[in-house]
Amino acid sequence: MNFSKHYLSILISLFSSLLICQTAKVIPPTMCEVCKYMTLELQNKLAETGKSKAVLETGHGLDKKKKIQYQYSELRLTEALHEPHVCDRLLKYNIHHEKKGSLRYAKGRSETMQTLHGLRMKGVKVDLGIPEDLWDTPSVEVSDLHRKCIRLVEDHEDDIEDWYFNHQADKELQEYLCKDIVLLAKEFDCLSEKESDKNTDNTDAKNLKGEITGGTKVEL
Repeated sequence: MNFSKHYLSILISLFSSLLICQTAKVIPPTMCEVCKYMTLELQNKLAETGKSKAVLETGHGLDKKKKIQYQYSELRLTEALHEPHVCDRLLKYNIHHEKKGSLRYAKGRSETMQTLHGLRMKGVKVDLGIPEDLWDTPSVEVSDLHRKCIRLVEDHEDDIEDWYFNHQADKELQEYLCKDIVLLAKEFDCLSEKESDKNTDNTDAKNLKGEITGGTKVEL
């Protein structure tokens, strides 16, 4: 059974209205989510330079010069935190409404947005109420995640330095900073949420890919 593009556009417009209502329900990031993703991205940045064999020479003028491996230096931590700022990585995240809890923050387009972009490429009119070039701009939640991340780093830079120089051999940053310092015990829940958890619901995206009407599935 084939539907005209006009009929399909009506279906997409109805779904788009539902999507706008859904995304209007802004759920601010919790401190657990902020700490979780900041520590994840900082660990990733440090891992990118963890195998460097570079050697730095410290000391100026008549001071006795010392040599230190870059991978153990303060410079490496400073660059990971601020050049560019580690929290800027969070602006690459999007809200994935098909996922639950902290997993709603993830890189890349959500399945729903991927489907809408795909339909738009096929010539189907999709109206989200905003210009198409703004579809992928950071959401309110992601912008808030970024802002709170910067504040977290500012408030706990000394703690991060303490972990870097004294504790990274025996504790992951997330455990040391989030569990031991930043969060209360009752706020730990999001730290254990992993991508493999069976807590996603892709119903909306699946229904867009193949509308089910009268028992007939129409593939787009």
